[in-house]
Amino acid sequence: MRIVRFVGGLLIGLIALALAAALFVFWLDFATDMAAAAGLGPVGYVFLWLAFGANLLLWTAVGLLRLGDDSVRAVLRRGTAADERRAVRSRERVLVGAGGPSGDAGTAGDHAPEAGEGPRDATIAVVIPAHNEEPVIHGAIGSALGLFPRWDIYVVSDSSKDSTAEIAAKTGVNVLELLTNRGKAGAIEAVIEEFALTENYDGVLILDADTELDKGYVDGVRRQLRDPKVAAVAGFVVSEWKPRERTFVGRMISAYRDRLYFMLQYFMRFGQTWRGTNASFIVPGFASVYRSEALREIEVNPEGLVIEDFNMTFEVQHKRLGRISMRPDTKAYSQDPFTFSDYRKQVGRWTLGFWQTVRRHGIWPSTFWVFLGLYILEVVVVSVILLLTTVIAVFVLIGTIAGEAFVSVPLVGTSFTAVTAFLPLTALAMGLLIPDYMLTCVMAAIRRRPSYLVYGLLFFPIRVVDAFITLRMIPRAWTARSDGRWASPDRVSKK
Repeated sequence: MRIVRFVGGLLIGLIALALAAALFVFWLDFATDMAAAAGLGPVGYVFLWLAFGANLLLWTAVGLLRLGDDSVRAVLRRGTAADERRAVRSRERVLVGAGGPSGDAGTAGDHAPEAGEGPRDATIAVVIPAHNEEPVIHGAIGSALGLFPRWDIYVVSDSSKDSTAEIAAKTGVNVLELLTNRGKAGAIEAVIEEFALTENYDGVLILDADTELDKGYVDGVRRQLRDPKVAAVAGFVVSEWKPRERTFVGRMISAYRDRLYFMLQYFMRFGQTWRGTNASFIVPGFASVYRSEALREIEVNPEGLVIEDFNMTFEVQHKRLGRISMRPDTKAYSQDPFTFSDYRKQVGRWTLGFWQTVRRHGIWPSTFWVFLGLYILEVVVVSVILLLTTVIAVFVLIGTIAGEAFVSVPLVGTSFTAVTAFLPLTALAMGLLIPDYMLTCVMAAIRRRPSYLVYGLLFFPIRVVDAFITLRMIPRAWTARSDGRWASPDRVSKK
């Protein structure tokens, strides 16, 4: 049965890759002809590749440099470790019968620590802030208990109205129950102060109640914290894939998020968290670790912010507390929204939190802000272009379907003729849909999930909603204030 599944998955991957390659060749040929017809020359080819995102291309190139750098360093470390092991074996040899002036022979225990022992592993406290998380809190605690002693796990129930605190208490972990709703940031701040976590541990892991840690998470974190310059270790988010527990809309959201997380982490944040760049603007709050000496300097819960993770990351960068590290060996599995209403609210909260953080910290001279400025510029420009182009595409599609009845309307017909002369429906479809769907085909091949090819047909409308929310939240960041209190989305038990 395993062989059948393996062969089936391999065939699915090959078919999806073949489809992606065919679409790319078709898109490139069409776009090249359009650029040549417009007389754009070499500039046209540059714009073609920008369809995949300037920041994505930039940080993918940086990520490849990091991959080469990491590979060279790994080879050098292995060579050094081998030399140290040979030196240890040499010191362990005992010369029998020679002795020193007092006749004492050497002993095998008189040597330095063995190669590979490294510095002491960091002690880590696990903080799980929760508000009405009865369906999922047991899964998060169980995941943490598989990697940490129960006395190192701290659940803070932020005025929950359900059995969140009772469920946590039955597992034997530390539980702090707040009587007033302070929000996630306030809950984190309260539990850190109550148990003096930054004084008693080397680092603090902030774990969402709907998140479960991979079995290699702790080892990955400790490896990264051995670099004293690392102030925070960003968790590597993976969308849980449990299609039987979701409706069609829920599966579509999970597939979309899976593609988004994969692209952002491997093609952007991997390059942004290289030791030579340190340009990451987000340490995700779902499963990330802060070094205690850095966390003591961070204002976790300032007034007026809807979420905490962007602000905490900006605090690290603005106060130059150290660098942010991220590698794929710190995976954690997160539960995505089950309904489109919850998805829209979550994206709105995240986006508002980003713009509020930009407003709060302002601009300061740094390479971090150079890269952040480039990102903000592209996000705003692409969102505007995407929305305008979508409106034009809908206009052209209606005119094409309605035909003469639509074109005969005064002014409308003239506008339709002018638009289609410059942007025919085929060109709009090629520019808006094909590059996006190519990425979906690649993701379907990587995950070996043919259903992504179906859900991917509906990813573009979600991108349009994301673009609208991105622009809508900009003015709200300067006019709206938040107390940080949270409203729990629909949850499904992970038992």
